[in-house]
Amino acid sequence: MAVVGGEAVEEDVAVAAMVVAALLSKSMPLLEQAVLDLCCTTLPESVAIADLGWNDFNAVFKSLPTFHEKMKEENGEEFGPCHVAAVPGSFYHKLFPSRRLHFVHSSCSLHWLSQVPPELLNKQITNKGKIYLSKTSSPALIDAYASQFQRDFSLFLKLRSEETVPGGRMVLSLMARRTPDPVSDESCLLWDLLAQALQGLVSEGLIAEEKLDSYNAPYYQPYTEDLETGIENDGSFSINGLEIMVLPWDSASGGQNYDRPTTAQKIAKSMKAVQEPMLASHFGAEIMDPLFKRLMEIIAADTREVEHVSVLVSMTRKA
Repeated sequence: MAVVGGEAVEEDVAVAAMVVAALLSKSMPLLEQAVLDLCCTTLPESVAIADLGWNDFNAVFKSLPTFHEKMKEENGEEFGPCHVAAVPGSFYHKLFPSRRLHFVHSSCSLHWLSQVPPELLNKQITNKGKIYLSKTSSPALIDAYASQFQRDFSLFLKLRSEETVPGGRMVLSLMARRTPDPVSDESCLLWDLLAQALQGLVSEGLIAEEKLDSYNAPYYQPYTEDLETGIENDGSFSINGLEIMVLPWDSASGGQNYDRPTTAQKIAKSMKAVQEPMLASHFGAEIMDPLFKRLMEIIAADTREVEHVSVLVSMTRKA
């Protein structure tokens, strides 16, 4: 997630962070079990973190003094040194030396593709007026997105299997869907509402129609059973557990139930925090505020419920 200056941006990021924190809270028992199982056999000497390409990790580095102080408070002055470093690159490329990682955790990332499906980039397939899959998507478009995810996920597993020691653990959490239908509201609703907001700006002359037609999201929410199949086909990892987590938006704010306009505002803020860098680079920064204001109004007027569906997978690297 790219973070730039300004109180409004910080507030948007804070709302999105609450959703991620809620998902992490639900996934913590499985994460802790994976670490405990690992440390019963071998104790890793380092922790490596990889994130989306547009996160420069400045926020992580700024938090290091507080982190070190907390370690001293909890473990005393004799606690061993903790070395922190950043490794540039995409997690769809090799990041670490072979057989060096004991524990890998990918959180809320693998639903982002390495690129928009090539069939859309070279205009073999069009997606007029839309920015992702929808109820009107052609079978060819659906297949293009599914194939791109399968290629990316297979590559990710291959690379991490090379970097992970035999017996090492890997825990993945990503947005997913419970239904085999790739254009269900569960995975496409918010994208469809965002497309409606963009269409509104086209009708007002703020965005060229061609500009909208040339934008497609590098994103895909896989069916949980397809994830299992992909892991089994790769053959490098055995699955220890798979859990589906469903998080209503309101529960990301302390479990409070809000009225629809308030919920719409929170959803729009969260989407803006995550998607503004990509949208602004394509459509221009000047239309971001009117775009997300319109999106908030569209969500408030829509009666359908919105839920986050994610999957948590715990695996062990085979010998």
